[in-house]
Amino acid sequence: MTHTTPEDQQYLSRAVALSREHMDNEAGGPFGAVIVRDGRIIGEGWNQVTSTNDPTAHAEVVAIRRACEAVGDFSLQGATIYTSCEPCPMCLASAYWARVSRIVYANTREDAAEIGFDDSLIYDEIPKPVSERIIPMDHVPSLEAKAVFDAWMQKPDKIAY
Repeated sequence: MTHTTPEDQQYLSRAVALSREHMDNEAGGPFGAVIVRDGRIIGEGWNQVTSTNDPTAHAEVVAIRRACEAVGDFSLQGATIYTSCEPCPMCLASAYWARVSRIVYANTREDAAEIGFDDSLIYDEIPKPVSERIIPMDHVPSLEAKAVFDAWMQKPDKIAY
């Protein structure tokens, strides 16, 4: 951590506390996240994968969903995510989609791998050509699907994101 403040330590401690509390309460894995904007917490999350049977219910994703709902916007520009662990590829992508301005984390992805949460397969798969990925992917062009995209481009009241 290079440019941290006492507030960073405070919010990161909250994320770590959420990870322990909800891990101990059997909600899921040892991960917690807090989203802060303008000096106030706008969303909190903890891993709920096993308690909700939702593989996307990672701490950061849950916190992003709650923060967006709280502020009534899909953009979290100006916000910081404080998380107990370096975000996995899904959570990192979610932070980009949410336009988060900064991420502060405690444990590294290597630390996570040491306790059984190894994301290296996903990191390795993403840059591969589609034809070389482990999960087979078949491109099936569709005129109907293209028509929907064309309609989106012509839609005068679309909300770009």
